[in-house]
Amino acid sequence: MTIYLKNKDTLIFGDFKFKCCIGKNGITNNKREGDKKTPLGKFSLGDLYFRADKIKKLKTRLKCIPIRKNMGWCDDVKSKKFYNKLINTKKKVRHEKLFRKDFKYNLFIPLSYNSNPIKLEKGSAIFLHLTKNFKATAGCVALKEKDFLILLKLINKKTKIQIN
Repeated sequence: MTIYLKNKDTLIFGDFKFKCCIGKNGITNNKREGDKKTPLGKFSLGDLYFRADKIKKLKTRLKCIPIRKNMGWCDDVKSKKFYNKLINTKKKVRHEKLFRKDFKYNLFIPLSYNSNPIKLEKGSAIFLHLTKNFKATAGCVALKEKDFLILLKLINKKTKIQIN
């Protein structure tokens, strides 16, 4: 099955509707690093990353990966080797920390955007992650935690997300 982004603030999966938020500058089919736009297209879901110190019980059919303090996601457009990949934060490349002080990445799923092949400057770290206030994102899709947990029970590794 597919998760559909019906409009900029509604995700639909089967009979379920979830309020969400997307990139501050809307949706694009020409994503660029830092443009604050959510990419247009149909994407596979990656593994579920979670903060084991914040989230205790997870019911999902996705592979679950605990987030460690040294985990990051490379957004360095000069790094051919690491761009748009999970990295150790000791690497000397620009990255987004995954073990954050705020709640946004307590749960997140990377979308398969710009992943095969990876093109420099086409955008990185496009995730399904958490929000509390539905404030626009830097290009990701975000849900409230209670809705994210419901969605996790419904989806599996074959689930796709369609962003129009």
